[in-house]
Amino acid sequence: MPGMIKKEDIEKVRATADLYDIVSATVTLKPSGTGTYVGLCPFHDEKTPSFSVRPALGVWHCFGCGLGGDVFGYVEHQENIDFRDAVELLADKYHIELHYDKADNVPAHTGSKRARLLEANEAAQEYFVSQLMTKEALAARKLLDGRNFSQADCQRFGCGYAPQGWDNLVRHLAGKGFTQQEMLDAGLARQGQRGVYDYFRGRVTWPIRDSTGRTLGFGARKLYEDDTINAKYINTPDTQLYRKTQVLYGIDLAKSAIVKKRQAVIVEGYTDVMAMHLAGIDTAVATCGTAFGAEHAKIIRRLIADDSLGAVQLVGPLKVEGQALSSRVVFTFDGDAAGQKAAIHAFGLDAAFSTQAFVAVAEDNLDPCDLRIKRGNEAVRALIANARPLYDFVIDSAIDRFDTTYATGQMGAVKAVAPLIAQIRDRSLLDLYSRKAVRRIGVDLDIMQREVAYQRRKLNMRDEDAYAPKRRFQNNAGPSAEPAYAERGANPYANPAARKALEHRDAAEQSYYRIDDAVFICEQQFMATLIQVPLAVDPTMFASLTLSSFMTPVFRTLFQAVAAAGGLPGEDVPQGLWMHNLTKAGGPMLESVINELAVMPLPLPPSEADANRNTGESQEQSAQLRKPTQEERRYASELIVRLLDTGIMRKIGAAQRRMAQLPDGAEKIELLGQITKLETLRKDLQSRVFGNNVA
Repeated sequence: MPGMIKKEDIEKVRATADLYDIVSATVTLKPSGTGTYVGLCPFHDEKTPSFSVRPALGVWHCFGCGLGGDVFGYVEHQENIDFRDAVELLADKYHIELHYDKADNVPAHTGSKRARLLEANEAAQEYFVSQLMTKEALAARKLLDGRNFSQADCQRFGCGYAPQGWDNLVRHLAGKGFTQQEMLDAGLARQGQRGVYDYFRGRVTWPIRDSTGRTLGFGARKLYEDDTINAKYINTPDTQLYRKTQVLYGIDLAKSAIVKKRQAVIVEGYTDVMAMHLAGIDTAVATCGTAFGAEHAKIIRRLIADDSLGAVQLVGPLKVEGQALSSRVVFTFDGDAAGQKAAIHAFGLDAAFSTQAFVAVAEDNLDPCDLRIKRGNEAVRALIANARPLYDFVIDSAIDRFDTTYATGQMGAVKAVAPLIAQIRDRSLLDLYSRKAVRRIGVDLDIMQREVAYQRRKLNMRDEDAYAPKRRFQNNAGPSAEPAYAERGANPYANPAARKALEHRDAAEQSYYRIDDAVFICEQQFMATLIQVPLAVDPTMFASLTLSSFMTPVFRTLFQAVAAAGGLPGEDVPQGLWMHNLTKAGGPMLESVINELAVMPLPLPPSEADANRNTGESQEQSAQLRKPTQEERRYASELIVRLLDTGIMRKIGAAQRRMAQLPDGAEKIELLGQITKLETLRKDLQSRVFGNNVA
């Protein structure tokens, strides 16, 4: 195995990798203050965004679960790989050649294991596509043509053909330099008694990709009766790349439309996804060999989530500007028993997701592909437009099974529908749907309410309120919200009230020191400024600070970590290296603190770089430390003066107490002289920043 990756190459990858682009591939990020973006954390289940990203600093942090780090740390957690593999994966992505400290006869870098599996899948995809137009693939072309898919449509969705035979793909990949173990690890081959053989044989294939377009695996449909695998559809088995509970076919094609429209359509097959997109429903995706579950819901919710009212959780079908349909997730279940069972399964998803879930059922229970064949694209679009809320669909389906003109039919409907209503986790909807049900059945409300209450006790259902405001932290600071200056478009530096509000909000929302006072706020704001814009700190003034300038234990320790990292960085130090050195010096105890401070909004107007990013202009992340603005320099100086002033005040107080204990004499006179010098120094310091109106 190659030795350690050379440090200069690691820093080159760090400086080149765009944290915003990497995170936004799986999380919808929205601006929140100066140069900061927020979204739903991909590493734990949450309904209110607490995941913050600061692209200019290359730092991310989740205030909910506490995870955070740099671009390498994000890839490590997202891909479940170690640091070395994260560096190699990003190097492959950005086409950066890595060099290793290695001994003689050690093979050169050939890419990380994950990168090799991705390359193997891409090579397999190219091979399958190349086989679709061969003579042997006639059955595959007939199947696709019979579903009204043209050759151009097949190319758009990556349809291919896996030839019959034993090892066609294995031999092709071997010729490309892939080992048999890599083919097995990618799920492209299997081990038999006579050697390694192709997993996909004699089938139409579809590439299953992630949201960035990387091929993770394949789905394949049976074509021939003599196929040794009886299943009509098979998928890549779970691998390092592919987890069936965490992938959605078509997400690479639908992601941008889902984010824009805040809508998603869930269908059951690959051809259904194709039919939906070709009919104009560009938000369609499909599960791959498994039912739609909690992990799939997280993927969709991170893309369609809205937090436009701060911490007030917006759930249910909301209006979307410029779109005829509200925000929603539409399931195209069949209307038969299997479809109703699948709809009931969706009841088990979290309350916030279920309130946005709709069900679309075509006449004659046609799936979207068959509907398009028989009735055209307009019928497919109408199917989605006329979707019904999930709760209504399931409850009405249960009631429709009974003849409610008779008392026994009414009671049967109550007994059938009560367990369904009882599964609605959101208590704010229980009474609403109980009333809707009894109006259809024709019984008194108290009968239904008693039965629902009994079923909830029986099911041990936990009450939730999907519409209740969610707080990032349980404290007296009130709900987390956008900064006051952001809402009014004001400059907090010129607006003392807005600035104070943001400073107190920062103090209330951090998780490393639960206190809100002037001393803490000053120390917190200084450390955040030092981390985010170190070049704004005047080196001479910084040299005057000592450990006694800080009273908060965590900031005293952090001040020592800055010294351990070499003090203030020079202008030639890369941004990512400054953060890396500081985090390394701080160690695991301070890592989370540094990450929080790095993404914490400062009460300052945005820099030009932050403004460009917030307005959507494309701009490469600067490798070097950003030059500070005048406002940032002044704010940093003001904070240092406050720290020095407080430190001098403490010395004066100590000297005054000592004087009170001494008799008149030379020592007392000497102390008085020291106090006078300290008071003069304090006044000079204050006048440098606050002007000449210091008393």
